[in-house]
Amino acid sequence: MFEWDDNPDLNITPLVDVMLVLMSILMVTAPTITYQEQISLPQGSKTMKVEKSKTLTIRMTSNGDIHLENDTYKLDTFGDTFINQSQKYDKSSDVYIRADESLQYKNVMEVLKSVKDAGFEKVSLITQ
Repeated sequence: MFEWDDNPDLNITPLVDVMLVLMSILMVTAPTITYQEQISLPQGSKTMKVEKSKTLTIRMTSNGDIHLENDTYKLDTFGDTFINQSQKYDKSSDVYIRADESLQYKNVMEVLKSVKDAGFEKVSLITQ
């Protein structure tokens, strides 16, 4: 029988369980919520277009031939010929050297040195 003098215990276990479930649902769904706001971006200046820089590609084949545009050169004559013809190219253009992997290192460096001696600063070796 119930008496008014007894101190009833409050059972909060179900309340804690429900709150933990709600907190885990919130933690899982909160990172996936995305907000979209309408942003009006400012207009950029249209006075100047960026031009793509000019490139010059030198190809070296396994038999020692060097191809520059439509011309073919031998390794021993390339240095002098390239320095003489370098006036028709823009010195600020990028120069890419593609060399066959079977070539000796010194041959590739000789071509690189010739290009640098001609006044080109942006010279890169292309690999695969």
